[in-house]
Amino acid sequence: MKTIRQLICQVPLKIGRSLLGILLLLGITKLNAQQTDTSSYSFSIQQAVDFAVQNNNAMKNVVLDQQAATDKVKEILGMSYPQINGAITSQDYLEIPTSFIPGEFFGGQPGTFIPIKFGIKYSTTAGFSASQLLFSGSYLEAVKGTKVYEELAQKNVDRTKIETTSDVTKAYYTVLVNAEKKILLDANLDRVKKLMDDTKALNANGFVEKIDVDRITVTYNNLATEVTNVHRLLDLSLVLLKYQMGMDQSAKLTLTDKIENINFLVEQPSSEKFDYSKRVEYQLMNIALAGKVLGLKSERMGYWPTVSLFGSVQTNAQRSTFNFFDVNKPWYPIIFVGLQINIPVFDGLQRHYQISQAKVGILQSQNDLLFMERTIDMQQAVAKVNLQNSAASLQSQKDNMELAQSVFDVAQKKYDQGVGSNLEIINAQTALKEAQTNYFTALYDALNAKLEYDKSIGTFK
Repeated sequence: MKTIRQLICQVPLKIGRSLLGILLLLGITKLNAQQTDTSSYSFSIQQAVDFAVQNNNAMKNVVLDQQAATDKVKEILGMSYPQINGAITSQDYLEIPTSFIPGEFFGGQPGTFIPIKFGIKYSTTAGFSASQLLFSGSYLEAVKGTKVYEELAQKNVDRTKIETTSDVTKAYYTVLVNAEKKILLDANLDRVKKLMDDTKALNANGFVEKIDVDRITVTYNNLATEVTNVHRLLDLSLVLLKYQMGMDQSAKLTLTDKIENINFLVEQPSSEKFDYSKRVEYQLMNIALAGKVLGLKSERMGYWPTVSLFGSVQTNAQRSTFNFFDVNKPWYPIIFVGLQINIPVFDGLQRHYQISQAKVGILQSQNDLLFMERTIDMQQAVAKVNLQNSAASLQSQKDNMELAQSVFDVAQKKYDQGVGSNLEIINAQTALKEAQTNYFTALYDALNAKLEYDKSIGTFK
């Protein structure tokens, strides 16, 4: 039995070879997987994209990332709420601390000291402490930054959606191309089989030589092998499409869009300057710039004082024996509140240089934005030319294929009338097959060019 690599390498189109490389990377080695899903779907390109947005693994993960970003924002906002902690501390003085008392207190000589141990062996303190941030310039800027953080998470979702849309659309196009090729090759095979059967009948009646039968048989066998390979290639392209969509491989998928309905025309350029914010990459860079601006403000706010309120409620007991659970023994309360103001005075110019670095980061982001604008302009120009050239090449190859079909029809008619040769019709069939191969190559290129053009003008959302 031939391997997938052998089957596809026999197909002269680069469609098959490109698809093979992708499938090998995905580790797909079997087509007949155990059935686990008997669902049936009929999807247009847009419906396939909508399905992928809900089921593609990358989309699921980026949505989870967005949820994690939301939780991170709530974590930052939680810094403005009261911070309350409880604690219980118990100590056992294996050696009670020693203090020194002036000797004259006990009738000794002045300047002498007497060591005396003060304290109780066991000590326990229990209570709560609380603090409340009243003012912090850096925190205020951090709160503003949470909006930027959420926007960044959302744009990552949008970027992944665009990438998923592109991958699904390309896979969908590949299936359409292979399905179209299958139809034409099946028709070719039927014509060649009829010609082979007629030639065998003529040979049996002595009207043509055996070499004529052999020539047409070779053509038929080669074409039959290619038809078989294309059928399997169509199955493989469906495997890839389901994979991109996040669909179970055992589900039945029918495509409803047709190649003839795809528009390869280039949009007429608008008199207005292109809105770069249509491109998600530009949006992400803008958000990153906004984040760096807030970072600079936060660094500057570091020169401002930080004000916080704090307090503690505790109770303390000391015992010579460990009997803190004796309700008849006293506990002594300790309660205090305070206000803390931290005023930056001098930090060795660290913050000064942090501010300088933040300014440099902003300048770099501004340069990146300008470079992105130029990159988008270049991408659009290239994509436009590629689409125009590919569309023109596709039309040319389509005309060539129709002309080759006409030549084959004439050759077959002459052969049927006995005025044409077997070799002439085989050459016409070979030329037709080559024209069809060129047409499908041009079709695949045109579809890819359209995909890249749509991406360059921000059509994908």
